[in-house]
Amino acid sequence: MSRNNAIAQAEAYFDDGQFLTDLSRRVAIRTESQEPNQTPELFRYLTEEMTPYLEDMGFACEVLANPVEDGGPFIIGERFEGEGLPTVFTYGHGDVVRGYDDQWADGLSPWNVVVQNGRWYGRGTADNKAQHTINLAAMRAVLKERGKLGFNVKLVLETGEERGSPGLREFCAQHSDRLKADVLIASDGPRLSPDRPTIFMGSRGVFNFQMSLKLREGAHHSGNWGGLLANPGIILAHALTTIVSEKGEVLVEALRPPEAMSNSVRAAITNLVVEGGEDAPEINPDWGEPGFTAGEKVFGWNTFEVLAYKTGNPNAPVNAIPPSAEATCHIRYVPPTDPKLFLPALRKHLDSNGFEAIELVALRDTLPATRLDPDHPWAKWTIACIEKTTGKTVDVLPNLGGSLPNDAFSEILAMPTIWVPHSYASCSQHAPNEHILEHVSRNALAVMAGIWWDLGAGDTPIE
Repeated sequence: MSRNNAIAQAEAYFDDGQFLTDLSRRVAIRTESQEPNQTPELFRYLTEEMTPYLEDMGFACEVLANPVEDGGPFIIGERFEGEGLPTVFTYGHGDVVRGYDDQWADGLSPWNVVVQNGRWYGRGTADNKAQHTINLAAMRAVLKERGKLGFNVKLVLETGEERGSPGLREFCAQHSDRLKADVLIASDGPRLSPDRPTIFMGSRGVFNFQMSLKLREGAHHSGNWGGLLANPGIILAHALTTIVSEKGEVLVEALRPPEAMSNSVRAAITNLVVEGGEDAPEINPDWGEPGFTAGEKVFGWNTFEVLAYKTGNPNAPVNAIPPSAEATCHIRYVPPTDPKLFLPALRKHLDSNGFEAIELVALRDTLPATRLDPDHPWAKWTIACIEKTTGKTVDVLPNLGGSLPNDAFSEILAMPTIWVPHSYASCSQHAPNEHILEHVSRNALAVMAGIWWDLGAGDTPIE
C-alpha cells in the first residue's frame, strides 16, 4: 500500500482506456444548459450517470432542485469516514455551452469524443466533464489502494455554470451546515502552460455593462446631412478613448485596483510565463498596464475591454448617418476592487468630459472577485503535494485571469479554495472543436491521486 501505487492505478485508468470510455459516455449526454428543452438531460446526467458512479464509491447522493425557478438541478454527494478527519469539498459542473454542431471540423462532433493527434475532441471535454471525471477517478484509485480515503468528502455538481450558476449561492447558503468543510479542492479552467501544473485560489471578477448613445430616430443620407448631423458612432468612440488608452491602459482611476499588489501576490505572479500552447495567439508586449509583466497584467490588475461595438447596419452598410451606437464592455477586476463603484465613477467621468448623453446600463453576467493569499497554509500544502508527484515547479496564481463562481465557496461557505486546472488556454472551450490534451489528462490523474493520497495521510494544515 503506497502513494506510488495509487498514482500508478490512476495512470492505468487512462492507459487501459477506461477514462476514454467514461468521458465518452458523459460527453454524449447533451447537457446544454442554455437550451430549455435540454433540462431533462441535466437531470439524466446527475441521476443516471453520476449517482451510480458515486454510490459505487461509497457516496450517499441526493439530487436536489435549484432554489431559483429556472435553474438546473444539483447533486450533493457525501462520503463520511470519521470524526476528526479532514473534510474536503469538491465541485464540478455537468452542463456545457451549446454544441454548435454544424461548426465543428470535418470528422468531429460535439457529442462524440474523437481522438486525433493527442487531442480528445468533444463538448465538455475541457469544460468541465473531463476535469471532474479526472478528480473522481483519482479518488477512486486512492480508495482502491488504501481501502479507504482517510478523509471525508462533500461534493456538489451543478448544471448551470454555463448560465452564470443561477441558484448556486442560494443553494450553498441553504445547505451551508451540510456542506461545511476544511477546504475546497476542485478543478476548472486552464493551466498557465500545458506542460506545467498550475494552481489558482480564486478568480478575477467580471462586470459587464453597455454604453449607448441615441441621438435621433432613423438614419439620414450622408450626402444631404453629412457634416451637419452628429454621428453617434464617432462620439461613442471618442468617449471610449477617455476610458482606455490606444494601448489598453485603464485611464479612469476608479476602474483601477484601489491598492497596490501585496508582496506575496507580486512574488507569485511577476515571473509567470503566460502561454497557451501551439495554437495560442501571440502576445502584444506593449498592450495593457505599462511596466507590468504579462503575469501581473492578467492576474494582478484590472482590465477594460470592448466586447462588441455597433452603429448603423454592420452587415449591410448604407450611405447614411446612423441614429445610435452602442458598445458592450466589461471590466475584469481583482480584489479589493468594489464593482459597485464602476458605474457611478463612469457616469461622473463621462459627464465631466462632455458625454452626458451616453447611457450606462449594467448587464446581468457579473461575478465577484476572490483571492486566497499564496502564503496560505492550504496553498503551500497543495503546491508541495503536486511538486512531490511531478518534480516540476508549480505555477501559482492567487486568482485566475477569468471568472468562476468561487465566491459561493470562499464567501458563503467560508472555506479556503484551491483549484487545480486540467485544461489549457487553447482548448477552444465554448467554441467549436473543444478538446483536451492526452498528456495533460494523464498527468492530471497522477497529480490528483497524489493530492488525495496526501490528504488522507494525516499531515494537513487543519487549524
